[in-house]
Amino acid sequence: MLTRPKGFNTFLFLKLPSAYMSGVRLKSVNDTTCITTVKYKWINQNPFNSMFWAVQGMAAELSTGALVLGFIRESGASVSMLVAQNKASFTKKAKGRITFTCNDGAAMKQAIENAVTTGEGQVCWMKANGVDEAGDVVSSFEFQWTVKQKRAK
Repeated sequence: MLTRPKGFNTFLFLKLPSAYMSGVRLKSVNDTTCITTVKYKWINQNPFNSMFWAVQGMAAELSTGALVLGFIRESGASVSMLVAQNKASFTKKAKGRITFTCNDGAAMKQAIENAVTTGEGQVCWMKANGVDEAGDVVSSFEFQWTVKQKRAK
């Protein structure tokens, strides 16, 4: 599993520059949990003096997607990944540092193992909650990830 947030944040800078420029960062990742953060600032604001919803979505998706990438890499197989659907709810203005946590690593690991073993595409919903510095949930995101082993050419 990916255990070096600094290396992953370099990947973020090179491959997802809009997320990096908005302040999205990977803080920690292990076999079950991934934590990302983003801080409210001028570049990611909306007209209502809070963080733009799409910036929250990038941080939330990264907290799920880093787990997917890590397990695909760990499997050694050629597996494609795609977000097929997502849902979001917002309960409070996002100000300050928002921390997104996804605890669905075990479910995704199983989905990837099933995709590699069976050759069939798999679907896995993963949830990420965004919490502000006071401990209040400001937003919740759910992403439906699809994973499928790529066919040999």
